[in-house]
Amino acid sequence: MKPTRLIITLLTLTALVFTALNSGLNPLAGAQTVIAPLNEPRALLEDELNTISIVERYGPSVVAVNVEVRGQRVDPFADIPFFDQLPPQFRDLIPRFQMPERRQGSGSGFVVDQAGRIATNFHVVEPALQPGSTAMREGAIIRVVFAGSEPQELPVRVVGANALYDLALLELADPAALPTDVLPIPLADSDQVRVGQKTIAIGNPFGFQSTVTTGIVSGVGRSLPGIGQADIPLIQTDAAINPGNSGGPLLNSRGELIGINTAIIPAVALGGQRGFLGIGFAVPSNLLRDNLAELEQGVFRDIVTDIAARPRLGVSIPLSVSDYPNSVRAALRLPEQGVVIGQVEPGGPADKAGLIGPQFAITAEGRSWPVGGDIITAIDGTPVNSLEEVRAIVFNRAVGDTLTLTVWRDGQERQVMVTLEVVPLQPEN
Repeated sequence: MKPTRLIITLLTLTALVFTALNSGLNPLAGAQTVIAPLNEPRALLEDELNTISIVERYGPSVVAVNVEVRGQRVDPFADIPFFDQLPPQFRDLIPRFQMPERRQGSGSGFVVDQAGRIATNFHVVEPALQPGSTAMREGAIIRVVFAGSEPQELPVRVVGANALYDLALLELADPAALPTDVLPIPLADSDQVRVGQKTIAIGNPFGFQSTVTTGIVSGVGRSLPGIGQADIPLIQTDAAINPGNSGGPLLNSRGELIGINTAIIPAVALGGQRGFLGIGFAVPSNLLRDNLAELEQGVFRDIVTDIAARPRLGVSIPLSVSDYPNSVRAALRLPEQGVVIGQVEPGGPADKAGLIGPQFAITAEGRSWPVGGDIITAIDGTPVNSLEEVRAIVFNRAVGDTLTLTVWRDGQERQVMVTLEVVPLQPEN
């Protein structure tokens, strides 16, 4: 074959292959295969459509919560080592400016009722509040931002707060400013949440508003110290939860609230910035449901007000038996476990039942250990070895309920019946 004819043949074959590729034909296959164009609606999975539907319906109900506290005075030289030890003539030469402090923070929240009130975490708004109150600090401002084509910051006030369960309820200063496309997010029964079910988190992580992440329920009934002031059975999820998500909703596949995102176990990057590590926690929706009426009525609850209103034993519990050195436990033949009664409040239930506190103290391993009083080893047959375990039992009982305490004293155990009462808190000296 002549070179010219060979070149023409190769060019012809190349053109045919190029034409086949562009027309969806496979020139290497025995049969011709046509590649269908992408049908996007059909390409979306049912789970994706479910997420999209929920976000489109309830995404507008999720807000960014911005907290700003101004007007606090700080000394710019307060952190300079030994500054106060300088001679007065040198300290007086340095200008002492009192600079206004400006603290900012952000979180998330969501519309929870038809009146447009917004639920969030207490710890999100706490910096703006006076201690033990829903009243605002001087110079404090809380604003929320609804997602939309023209987002704007709207001032709000704190209606009610519950520090025990890390909950707060906000309302717009101008209720008429509520966007018309906002729907309250319905509450699910969080007791029915199952490990493995789908979760959708919507919030304001790192200031990126209306961020959506998905995952599953990784665990239920988790305990994490520092969340609220009570022992909360948290919902664990692997949906990405980051700083700024606090107070935002955790939804199920029906678009119902199963929890309020509140905490993460963070990874720490260079520069100290916290980030997602695959473990997030949410306050169960049933705690919001159970406390919503109080929040709407403007109630503020924390550990002090809660203890004052609840029935109690009327004792302090400073130590557990396990806190004592082995040498002291062996010498006094203390029980294997239990909690040590400290002060017994005069006229309280424990006092009426004849319980007593320490009669003296001994010194061992460099500190003083109270001894000679009663040790509670069990309540209604349930062993106890910490103040938290005692609270978990007592706080779930009502005024007039009678508890059977197993009490150790001087090597002997006995059963003591104690009827719970509301005991006024003793003022601090």
